Amino acid sequence: MVDWFGLKNKTALVVGASQGLGREVALSLARAGADVACAARNSLKLQETVGVVKDLGRRSIGIPTDVTRERQVIALVNETIEKFGRIDIFFYCSGMMHTGSSLDIPLTDWELVLNTNLTGAYVTCREVAKKMKQNGGGRMILIGSAFAERVLPYCLAYVVSKAGLSQMIRNLAFEWAGYGIRVNGIAPGYFDTDMPAAVLGNPDMRKRVLKRIPIGRVGDPPEIGPLSVYLASDACDYMTGEIICIDGGQTNYTS
Repeated sequence: MVDWFGLKNKTALVVGASQGLGREVALSLARAGADVACAARNSLKLQETVGVVKDLGRRSIGIPTDVTRERQVIALVNETIEKFGRIDIFFYCSGMMHTGSSLDIPLTDWELVLNTNLTGAYVTCREVAKKMKQNGGGRMILIGSAFAERVLPYCLAYVVSKAGLSQMIRNLAFEWAGYGIRVNGIAPGYFDTDMPAAVLGNPDMRKRVLKRIPIGRVGDPPEIGPLSVYLASDACDYMTGEIICIDGGQTNYTS
């Protein structure tokens, strides 16, 4: 079983590795044996993640990247290949949210959310896939949302971008299966990270959220790790085009 789930001699690229679930993904892959290239906008927090990965005994580099800039994404992929030789595992964890009435969303905010959550994901997947195709395949995992197909009031741009991401996962899985590229997704619910802090930090709102989670609590970021390692490992070789929800049962709550 260890051989099935181990990532020794594998190289991973994690986009959005500076904080939140992306940081936990990077650290979990390193604990499983992978070398990890880390990318994010925040260079200071990015280097903190790189330092922890190195402390775990794995090779790591940090590449500051704005995923809404195509040239920076292309440079990121090329630098990862230059430093590590190949990309076996790719995680896209970058994401952002705009909150407010759908009557008042500034177009600049709408575009920034979609460019970060969806267009940036596509461009990075496209560039990584070119390298994976040359090397006989690999694993791609994109962080979506449990709300991709549910209503989340006052977060229109976010849910639209995550719904698009879900469909992209399914389509890319179909198109790239012949290249040996497996494309899957993780759809988290509420986790104690920066993104939902405005909601979870409000005692009344947190209470309302918890009432809709059968397990009765929000997720702890390290809990994303085991699922991430599974999807990146050989144990997941016969799965592609799937999106696994990790939300304490909230998706199935109908009341």
